[in-house]
Amino acid sequence: MSMQNRAEATAKNIEGKIQEVVGDVTGDPKTQAEGKEKQAEAKIRHAVEDVKDEAKKLID
Repeated sequence: MSMQNRAEATAKNIEGKIQEVVGDVTGDPKTQAEGKEKQAEAKIRHAVEDVKDEAKKLID
């Protein structure tokens, strides 16, 4: 399950980067900000998965 969560977070990060670039190209600060938000969300998701992995290592 962890791999699926990581894949979803990576997809969200890529989506955010694309959205940020579109915002840059079109000069739309709202789109750019939304892209950055998605990237931040992806970073948090990755951090949560890292914590889960470490907790599982300690339990095992």
